[in-house]
Amino acid sequence: MDVIKGKVWKFGDNINTDVIIPGRYMNTPIEEMKKHALEMVNPQFPRDVKKGDVIVGGENFGCGSSREEAVAVLKANGIAAVVCESFARIFFRNAISTGLPVIVCPGMSEAFKENDTLELDVDAATVTNVNLETVLSCEPLSEEIKEILSR
Repeated sequence: MDVIKGKVWKFGDNINTDVIIPGRYMNTPIEEMKKHALEMVNPQFPRDVKKGDVIVGGENFGCGSSREEAVAVLKANGIAAVVCESFARIFFRNAISTGLPVIVCPGMSEAFKENDTLELDVDAATVTNVNLETVLSCEPLSEEIKEILSR
């Protein structure tokens, strides 16, 4: 896989799918959903997110319902990858199924702050904070998952 490099949007622990995209927007077109992604925790996100940006999160990212729209709206907003301390299992699987790289990387919460530049090498299982020139080792993805992501 290609190396992913992007601006960091940082979120905390237990960001649930209703925070990623509230239920009241479930029956709206994706272009409308995009305007409300993560607005409950960062009102600037839907307005300022750019293609290629990366989400950094804490523990249990994507917990809550099995809402596939939570992954879809992040992809529609141009998010290139989500790198967190841990993920809710259903969010992780939905992301992989739709081709959004999701990487478990201990120490993410401490190693990055909002607007840092992150470089993710999925094949090497490393994440670099370009601003600080620090490198973290991540949990490697299986070859099967890498194959799914490369489609």
